[in-house]
Amino acid sequence: MTHIAAAHKPEILAPAGSAEALAAALAHGADAVYFGLQDGFNARARAANFSLEGLDEVVRRIHRAGARAYLTLNTLVFEQELPALENVLRRIAASGVDALIVQDPAVCLLARAVCPELELHASTQMTIASPTGARFAARLGVTRIVVPRELSVREIAEFAAGTDRELEVFVHGALCVSWSGQCLTSEAWGGRSANRGQCAQSCRMPYDLIVDGHKQELADVRYLLSPKDLAGVHAVPELIAAGVHCLKIEGRQKNAQYVATATGGYRRWLDAVAAGGDLRDARRQLGEDLLAMSVSYTRGFSDGFLAGSDHQTLVEGRFPKHRGVAVGRVVEVARDSVLVDRGAEVRPWTGGLAQPAKRTTPRGELASPLAEHTGTAALELRPGLGVVFDQGDPEAKDEPGGPLFRVEELGDGRVRLGFGRPGPDLRRVRAGDRVWVTNDPQVGALHAAIPEEPAGRIPVSLKISGQVGQPLRIEAWSGAHRAVAETEIALGEARARGLDRATLEAKVGAFGGTPFHAAQSFDLDGLGEGLHVPVAELKAARRRVVRSLLEQIERGPVRTVHAEPALARLRAALASGIEARPGEVQLVPLVRSEVQLDAVLAAGVEEVELDWMEFTGLGRACERARAAGVRVTVATPRIGKPGEESLDERIHRLAPDGVLLRHWGAVERFLELRAGGFAGALHGDFSLNVTNSMTALHLLGLGLD
Repeated sequence: MTHIAAAHKPEILAPAGSAEALAAALAHGADAVYFGLQDGFNARARAANFSLEGLDEVVRRIHRAGARAYLTLNTLVFEQELPALENVLRRIAASGVDALIVQDPAVCLLARAVCPELELHASTQMTIASPTGARFAARLGVTRIVVPRELSVREIAEFAAGTDRELEVFVHGALCVSWSGQCLTSEAWGGRSANRGQCAQSCRMPYDLIVDGHKQELADVRYLLSPKDLAGVHAVPELIAAGVHCLKIEGRQKNAQYVATATGGYRRWLDAVAAGGDLRDARRQLGEDLLAMSVSYTRGFSDGFLAGSDHQTLVEGRFPKHRGVAVGRVVEVARDSVLVDRGAEVRPWTGGLAQPAKRTTPRGELASPLAEHTGTAALELRPGLGVVFDQGDPEAKDEPGGPLFRVEELGDGRVRLGFGRPGPDLRRVRAGDRVWVTNDPQVGALHAAIPEEPAGRIPVSLKISGQVGQPLRIEAWSGAHRAVAETEIALGEARARGLDRATLEAKVGAFGGTPFHAAQSFDLDGLGEGLHVPVAELKAARRRVVRSLLEQIERGPVRTVHAEPALARLRAALASGIEARPGEVQLVPLVRSEVQLDAVLAAGVEEVELDWMEFTGLGRACERARAAGVRVTVATPRIGKPGEESLDERIHRLAPDGVLLRHWGAVERFLELRAGGFAGALHGDFSLNVTNSMTALHLLGLGLD
């Protein structure tokens, strides 16, 4: 028996990078969808995205499906783009979008200046990784944090316990090898910044491994930085118990089939886990759903970082793209068939997630027990499945493969796979090649018949009242929305059977073909007995109620959008009280070792920044610099996770002349320490990603120097 005690059942949040993906997400039960605009400020610039002109209809469609609409404005903004950003924000605020997902603090500041009621979510690109960081985000009006994908379940639970902000957690899809918001390889190598929506995916490239100047031979293991995809199904019970508000599926650059299989699978699994009880049937269904997700898109599934850091299980190393479900290795090649050993170097398929229930991470903590058995769903080989023969070059455009025509089980884990004509060029296939199933027409059919508009997802409660000589009154409400309608004809006395519950539920509660369904609340306490009104009147009043409710729900939140220009007003407000601090330009070296410190002290600098990888020796370095008459600034780590707050306290105890602040949690903590008497200077590092005057003025106004 599984019982989850939680006050809030998380949302399923699905990606919508195109109109087809949006339809798939809504049809398969997403509680909310997130999408970007073609007009920019969007971290998935290569997705199809949506036009600003069509935004109103997109939002109405999402709301008709009973879902929430989250718009991504999750890139950094440059100074010259601020006027265009204000124009986009005005259009968005009037569209009824439920929330913005934001990376740049300037977007938060400007959004609230344009429309104070806009709901703001901090993107994972903002790198808010702790309750302390969440306090900084709260200053900006953020109500939800999209936590970094690098946190474990234990760390997420600590995060949730330490903040009143909602938490949104990625449970499925691609992983980055670096912390979101902090990866600069794509920009450094090719001028395409991940913080501007143009990541070139440097982690998916092949690499050589050089050890002490010598290249190591790794055979076909070439993709050393390319993580497997996340399938965090095992973490769902613990995330619910932790009070997480949203389970997020990555994939705005994926197709509708991917969105359909992932959204539907997590919808069924979350509903089953949240309901409690015997999960045996749900686990069998989950195994089938994970297979469908695998043939739709996967680089191989893993727990990601949810069970702690274990890079040996995180990186496969042999491919950077979709591979599907492993079948086995080729034993023998015939004219139109191949013999495959299903056990040869292919692990039993268990959803890709089975791990020992107890293991420790490199940090020493006990990993969360994410290995609860889901029930393995064996891949049934059958005609029609598409297979590919892996010959160690996954980026080759002409890998041999094709649809199966025949499947012959031979026992002892061996199977003969037959192909038609034309089929794959089996002359190129060799014994030892790995075999993968890469697509399944049956899974493809999942999104082929997606209805244009899913109906009946929004519950409506009803209250019906009236007496003889009065019109019958229908009150309907759904959430904060309320509608009232009355019949045009007054109620009369019934000659035979009057209006009873069965009749009213059938005529007034019949919402077929609309977004609504009648909830269990059907109040007739205010209705007299033995009354009559024509059925046509009942239906007409119901249609008026539906029309009124639908207009409210489609419109979304009603907000106040300030008409006067916001940018100049905001800049003046942020700049007020900030004193100009003219001074000479200084050279400030940042050093990472005793040898480097020796060199800069010998050069006669006035200030030094100490960036020690470990705290061992940091105190001694501070003392040496002070003894030389040099001002000492100490750098914080670039990331601050739950449980690492003591690192800031250790820096504070060193009483440096200044602190180089590298993450929002450190900014918040040292602002608090300054209020308590800390006298050191506070400097913001480049990793805060300050790219415009609005964010800079905000930080200077808070107290950075």
